[in-house]
Amino acid sequence: MASFFYIRTTKAFRRSAYGLAMAIPLLAVSAQAQPSNKENKFGLGYYYEGDLFAEGTSSQTNNENDAPKIDKPSKKQVKDNSSKEAVDEQRVLVSEVIIQGLEGHPQQEKLELAAYDAMRLRPRSRVTRKELKLALDSIYATGWFSGVRIEPVNGPLGVQLIVRVQPNPVLTKVELEPADLKLSADVIARIFKNDYGRTLNLKNLQVRMKQLRSWYVKNGYSLARITGPNRVTSNGLVQLKVIEGIVSGIEVQFLNKEGDDLDEKGEKIVGKTKEWVISREISIKSGDVFNRKQLEEDIKRIYETSLFSDVKVTIKPVTGEPGKITILLGITEQSTGSLSGGLGYSQSQGVFGQIGLQDTNLLGRSWSSSLNLTYGEYGGLANFTFSDPWIKGDVHRTSYRTSLFLSREIPQVFRSRSSGSIRGVSDYYDGGSLYAYDIKSDAHLQGKFESVIAASGSNPEISWFEYQGDSVALQKKGGSFVFSRPLNGGDPYKKVPWSAFAGVSLQSVKPIDYSGNSRPYGVPTSSIKDGKALDKEIICVAFDCAKENNLFGIRTGATYNNLDNPKNPTSGNFLTIATEQFVSIGDNSPTFNRARASYTHFVPVNWLKLTKGCRPKKGEKYDCAQAIGFQVKAGTTIGQLPPYEAFCLGGSNSVRGWNSCDLAVGRSFGEASVEYRFPIWNIISGELFVDGGSDLGSQASVPGKPGKLLDKPGSGFSLGTGLIVTTPVGPLRLEAASKDLDGDWRFNLGVGWKF
Repeated sequence: MASFFYIRTTKAFRRSAYGLAMAIPLLAVSAQAQPSNKENKFGLGYYYEGDLFAEGTSSQTNNENDAPKIDKPSKKQVKDNSSKEAVDEQRVLVSEVIIQGLEGHPQQEKLELAAYDAMRLRPRSRVTRKELKLALDSIYATGWFSGVRIEPVNGPLGVQLIVRVQPNPVLTKVELEPADLKLSADVIARIFKNDYGRTLNLKNLQVRMKQLRSWYVKNGYSLARITGPNRVTSNGLVQLKVIEGIVSGIEVQFLNKEGDDLDEKGEKIVGKTKEWVISREISIKSGDVFNRKQLEEDIKRIYETSLFSDVKVTIKPVTGEPGKITILLGITEQSTGSLSGGLGYSQSQGVFGQIGLQDTNLLGRSWSSSLNLTYGEYGGLANFTFSDPWIKGDVHRTSYRTSLFLSREIPQVFRSRSSGSIRGVSDYYDGGSLYAYDIKSDAHLQGKFESVIAASGSNPEISWFEYQGDSVALQKKGGSFVFSRPLNGGDPYKKVPWSAFAGVSLQSVKPIDYSGNSRPYGVPTSSIKDGKALDKEIICVAFDCAKENNLFGIRTGATYNNLDNPKNPTSGNFLTIATEQFVSIGDNSPTFNRARASYTHFVPVNWLKLTKGCRPKKGEKYDCAQAIGFQVKAGTTIGQLPPYEAFCLGGSNSVRGWNSCDLAVGRSFGEASVEYRFPIWNIISGELFVDGGSDLGSQASVPGKPGKLLDKPGSGFSLGTGLIVTTPVGPLRLEAASKDLDGDWRFNLGVGWKF
């Protein structure tokens, strides 16, 4: 028997990829079944018409000789309970596959190929009812069609399968409901730009819906859900429904250390902290769309208050309101009050003891207050401070800090480790002579005097002074307050690098000895020889040689901070610019302006790979706090400068090869440091540094020239190295630094990085 192979659609296929046809036995009888009303999950129906396996007489032909012969089950088998399964498994031969419904469609050929390839039924193949159903489902699963029917028809060469398809419309627009969404029209247009003007494919639509969902997740809207399409119109409009996840409210719940919200008596735990202290740190408000990233930043801010040891977040759906949730914050408070004490050493105070009382959550309002008492070898300090990190109700997040203090200390301006110090003189008379004479000495050959007044009355042409020989100390008492705010434009949750501050200070300064006696004058110990000293080397300790100075200052400034880590930065910048204007408020009250600036820059490097974090394996996290830091500082003073307000150079936070204030005492100054920091092991890090500083030739312009009298060099540099141990109180520094390159080394022990 001759065989003919062909496949037909509503237009003759011109491509060999489409065609196979063959002569097969034709089905003798056929009947039509009612179309199924089954719908897919998108609400679009598909249909299956005709039953290759039903008994009866086909309306297509009445000629029994034209019908193909197949093996039919007996009547007994049909009536049997298992007859349906037998019919389902019965196979028949297919002669032709004809696809209809795409006539004139702009993508006719593409869709015909898609339908034909999907069904996997080919002429000359034997199929069962189940396989035919799978073929129908496969065509629909391509996503190109909103309706599919398969009709078995006896053709001239045998049983034909006529596949009637209804293509989806050409996509013209995608609408999301509701209209007010975080997802912008630009994002929708970008995602669907390659689909507009083409036949809608439901599989591809699912991919695009996942891309929309990915946009939400990427931007922190993790509760967002996209469903649909709710509607597909004939002109290509597709409507999708979006549930973004709306915050219905925020609840605060206090927990104990075990995480329970009830105490031992079964009563609700009441926290010390006011709830508004917590809720004001939460930028997500009722009615906002939930954003995971935003909430994480909020929780981070709550931790940064240092009031809480743990914060648990629970997301609860609102009963009866789909798409709405409640945020429940489980707060565990930590102890905020402390009593501390200890012993220490500093260059300004020598060996000292300290006791402090502090509470960082006063009255549960996040206020911080502290009282510190320090008494040391060279002085003492009593200091009370109060601060509010965020004034309630202020959208600019303005903070406030005030302090009251009383101190006695030996100023480093009048001391030198190698050249002695400036000692106290209780009275002085300038007679214009080359030398000034101590009234208690007989070097002037006129006998001893009881007072400077008596000596000057006896011989007014000679300069006289009353030398006490004790260290000059300054007693300061006063207070200050300062307001600070980030330049956030009224958004308290906006991270901005710039902040500004302004404040006022008022203090009384008295030059005294340890017993509290007035010492308005001073003389270098190296200048006194045989009861006399050069007249020009008798200096005023305070402004205008007064027994008391009153300083009233107005301070303003700004900072820029984009450091990656406030404790141990490896990249970023920190800039501070400040000026303080002192205004005279009476006699012996100077007027002057002091301005200073500091700039720090960090560059990350990975030169030494001593720790595992600096040489991570594939898939491990890079953890190597290694950087080069640069710092430049400068300042100047204009006006009536009291000598004790001059800039000091040298020390652990200046040029480290010199003791505190041993390098220079200047009206102006400039400093620069370069420091390489690298981790060594676990909590231990190392550093290599170079420091340099100069008074810019201004020591001679400081009243009394204390730096010159004590032979302070005015400029210098140091090379050094150090070890840093990370502790709960901060980094501890042990450093060794050279003084220039003369072989003289100095060791520093301090808390915190230099910058």
